[in-house]
Amino acid sequence: MQREKSPDEDPLLGIALSGGGAFGAAHVGVLQVLEERGIRPGIVTGTSSGALVGAAYAAGLDGAAIERIARGFRWSRIARWTLQPRWGLLDTHVVTTAIHRLLGEDPRIEDLPRRFGAVATDLRTRRAVTLDSGPLSSALRATIAVPGLLPPVRVGGRLLADGGMVDNVPHAAARSLGAERVIVVHLHAKWENVRMMRTVTATADLARDPSVTLIQPEMERMAQWTMRDVPRLIAEGQRAANAALDTRRQ
Repeated sequence: MQREKSPDEDPLLGIALSGGGAFGAAHVGVLQVLEERGIRPGIVTGTSSGALVGAAYAAGLDGAAIERIARGFRWSRIARWTLQPRWGLLDTHVVTTAIHRLLGEDPRIEDLPRRFGAVATDLRTRRAVTLDSGPLSSALRATIAVPGLLPPVRVGGRLLADGGMVDNVPHAAARSLGAERVIVVHLHAKWENVRMMRTVTATADLARDPSVTLIQPEMERMAQWTMRDVPRLIAEGQRAANAALDTRRQ
């Protein structure tokens, strides 16, 4: 059954949430600030942990509910050790169980209240793929599938893995789903190195685009692969969102 869209959402405004492991908790703070200010994107795209947060938002959960999930999150909710490793050391089928527990079903992406797309990498072509239809669980399992650790997922004849390999800031995906204006949340780190310069350069281009609002929570001295800094990350997302939006209004 298709879910009703909220009439107060902006169908031409997108939000693109980048990947970054536990850093993705900062997205929660950004979404809370948007909610407080009455800014309601109708299109949501995400890569890796950005897709996990974005999926909850696209499913209609509010900022408080998503914060509760983030504070209680454990990696075992999305992956467990497997005794039959093939393509990866962990099994991500528990994602489906987690979605059922949260939403009561594994919905099709096209039935979510907000337009949603999860970005993954086609391992054959090395190109980004935006998954905006089909079971939500398949899309999320694909976008988080770090090669060697989490197994790739076969969707529509393509073998898909972590979207961050080719598109960690899914701005183009939001455009492809119809966004004319995009809020881009880049999980920034001052220590970004030469291997990440393509993302840094692309982000600089976004900063000059008048149709883009760029929000860059600062991840310095935050834990990326443990959940110990979730409260600080949420607060930093709130700070960065308020700063970017206030600057935008000037």
